[in-house]
Amino acid sequence: MSLERNDAKYLEISQVSKSFGALTVVDDFNLTMARGEFVSVIGHSGCGKSTVLSMIAGLTESSGGAIVLAGKEVRAPGPDRGVVFQAPSLFPWMTALANVVIGVEQVHPKKTRTQHEALATHYLELVGLGDALHKKPPELSGGMRQRVGLARAFALTPKLLLLDEPFGMLDSLTRLELQDVLIELWSEDDRSALMVTHDVDEALFLSDRIVMMTQGPNAHVGEILTVPFARPRTRKAVLEDPSYYVLRERMIGFLESQESPKAEAAEVSVVHAVQAAPDVAAVA
Repeated sequence: MSLERNDAKYLEISQVSKSFGALTVVDDFNLTMARGEFVSVIGHSGCGKSTVLSMIAGLTESSGGAIVLAGKEVRAPGPDRGVVFQAPSLFPWMTALANVVIGVEQVHPKKTRTQHEALATHYLELVGLGDALHKKPPELSGGMRQRVGLARAFALTPKLLLLDEPFGMLDSLTRLELQDVLIELWSEDDRSALMVTHDVDEALFLSDRIVMMTQGPNAHVGEILTVPFARPRTRKAVLEDPSYYVLRERMIGFLESQESPKAEAAEVSVVHAVQAAPDVAAVA
């Protein structure tokens, strides 16, 4: 279903729910995003964050409600959404360049091979891999592999970038480096981005708004924080802003007010079943 696009309501998630049998994981989830906005979703393990992301990606069918992106209802995966998971899911027998090109070919079939490679090279250089174009994933560190995943997602020029804890498997220093890479890419391309994270500080540094989910089952939006820090941002300026600590305490207070998760297995999400597949499958 196509609707008139409204950039102030670029992504509309209305009364979305997801049930697995008798278990309702997400219930009455509502969120509106503006075009070019960066929004993070945070909450305890098992609250359904990744399930929401998977429904927006079209990888998991919702049980109720509607998701509309740029005036078009989301019913299946599509090239208008680029997905980055915790694991970059690269083809190990392909070079970094080829791993990006294979996604670009699907989204831009009318471009020539030279144009595909030029676009892929551009984004790999932006993420700092200009000297590693012809290396294969086994030759790259974990952080470098995730840079390839980011380059691939941005090279697809999606209307919405979806990130499911993209730095969750990295060490602290690499995580900080890739946060900077992500924000630079996002700023240059003016993409809309929705990111799932467990990291309070990451959410505050990257986001325009932060959606805090209640604990599941029947999880929903509990509170939304507007992040006041001006863009472009530096980590130093954010940390020195007095409101940073006020917001941080508010987020921690909200999370502590929720029941502690009984087990990570409480989140029944089909997204975990597709994390082993290449990201390009999510936008095919």
